[in-house]
Amino acid sequence: MPARLRANASITWLLRVGLVGFMTLSSGASDKPNIIIIMADDLGFDDVSFRGSNNFLTPNIDALAYSGVILNNLYTAPMCTPSRAALLTGKYPINTGMQHYVIVNDQPWGLPLNETTMADVFKGAGFRTSLIGKWHLGMSQRNFTPTERGFHHHLGYLGAYVDYYDQSYEQKNKGYNGHDFRKNLLPTHDQVGHYVTDVLTDAAVQEIDDHGSRNSTQPLFLLLSHLAPHAANEDNPMQAPEDELAHFGYILNETHRYYAAMVSRLDKSVGRVIEALARQDMLQNSIVLFLSDNGGPTLGQHSTTASNYPLRGQKNSPWEGGLRSSAAIWSTEFERLGSVWKQQIYIGDLLPTLTAAAGISPDPGLQLDGLNLWSALRYGYESVEREIVHVIDEAEEEPHLSYMRGKWKVVSGTTSGGSYDGWLGERVTSGEMDPRSVAYDDLIRNTSVWQLLQQVSPGKRNISGLRAQASIECGEPSTGIRPCLPLLAPCLFDIEADPCEQSNLYEEYRNSTVFLELWQRIQQFARNAHPPNNKPADPKCDPRLYRDEWTWWQDEKASAAAVMNHFSWLLMGILYSLAMI
Repeated sequence: MPARLRANASITWLLRVGLVGFMTLSSGASDKPNIIIIMADDLGFDDVSFRGSNNFLTPNIDALAYSGVILNNLYTAPMCTPSRAALLTGKYPINTGMQHYVIVNDQPWGLPLNETTMADVFKGAGFRTSLIGKWHLGMSQRNFTPTERGFHHHLGYLGAYVDYYDQSYEQKNKGYNGHDFRKNLLPTHDQVGHYVTDVLTDAAVQEIDDHGSRNSTQPLFLLLSHLAPHAANEDNPMQAPEDELAHFGYILNETHRYYAAMVSRLDKSVGRVIEALARQDMLQNSIVLFLSDNGGPTLGQHSTTASNYPLRGQKNSPWEGGLRSSAAIWSTEFERLGSVWKQQIYIGDLLPTLTAAAGISPDPGLQLDGLNLWSALRYGYESVEREIVHVIDEAEEEPHLSYMRGKWKVVSGTTSGGSYDGWLGERVTSGEMDPRSVAYDDLIRNTSVWQLLQQVSPGKRNISGLRAQASIECGEPSTGIRPCLPLLAPCLFDIEADPCEQSNLYEEYRNSTVFLELWQRIQQFARNAHPPNNKPADPKCDPRLYRDEWTWWQDEKASAAAVMNHFSWLLMGILYSLAMI
């Protein structure tokens, strides 16, 4: 064969091999499921109606839950920042330094840069990765922010929360007020005047539509991280569109009426996401998860009337009401669709579990605390004994811990001087009931979510039976009511028999192997804990220095005019103080 023909034959062979290789890679990528996580912010445990409440209904979330698998024992951290850190790293917050409180916008710290995120893992496996909404894992440096931490795309805010309409964050005690909303790295004001739940939903739907229209074999990892129903700024915390409020005129308490409307708009968001996935023929090959980042705040800072009934405590507490999230997941891979899964699962388990669902093996060097529970979830097994470090916070002002292994839970110390230690939520059983509750089953079956999921995975679902299974009733434990005073001594609960933490068994078990082994394990975790990353507030964060934008101030150079204006304000404050003496 002439040399030129041999060369051409070699090139042809290489091209064929390359094409086969490309087709193999493409085929492999198309086999991976889309991963869609919809996360609510500060949603109460009892504020989804699949738990049994008829005060206000969440038909789309409920339809997802009854069509898929209700995660009856999903545990999170008790506050936003630690919970999101656990989700994205697969680690306990004590092992990443994220265990103490949350990142306030003026504090220069974040998720350590040496930590690999869930987005990094999916991105490395060929996924398109997109975060829509809240970040809250650091913003003082650009390197802390989403597109530097594994996300191809981000539309949303970097800090704790924003106004629902103008996307501003006000830190009133410091006099800070700035805009916090970005598309990737650039501030965007296009959304000002629009309700942020709708803005984020529109963006998620657009992401899905764009992805589907490209007919891409690339799988999608989408984290839709809602503001709702978290409170907005202090001066106007409860915000909802008038058309949504109109549905809840039967609720007399104005704050609670707004809360119901905020949750209702969130519920509609879930419906629109499912519709978009179906429209783009992506639903069949998607895993859809709904959860809240922690329990709801009934009382205190950012309180919204959220209810964690019948559980004890609330957000920012070591009790079940702060730690258990109402959650549901759907996939055609599940053998027991239409079931209530009672296996204990931690938010940090989601990284290894969802990557396993996608056929990805995370690097063992990551040293994850989370467990891969994909097989147990897929087949409905409930026999894995789970150890969960909910929180170990050794801060001098309020040391407290919450730890669980199997059915045993230990609580020692508490938060806010014990203000959140009681049973704070209530279940409305008469009077202010959603009018739609009289035909609840029909309401669920008439949602687009129910109908679209039935088309993909048809089957009979006993809605009333599933709702009853997902409800928690707390009568008096067989061991009787035994008070727990966590500031005086540790408390021990059998959480299977006593999910409402009414019967403290510490005195009975304090010298037993059961308690001593639990306590020894807690001490081991505490000794090996990563020191908290928290840093004092930095006045250089002031948005007035950066054109009224919250930004990565440690990387930015404040404008000269803004600096002069800043010092003018400081001087005026000093002169005013002197005048008042």
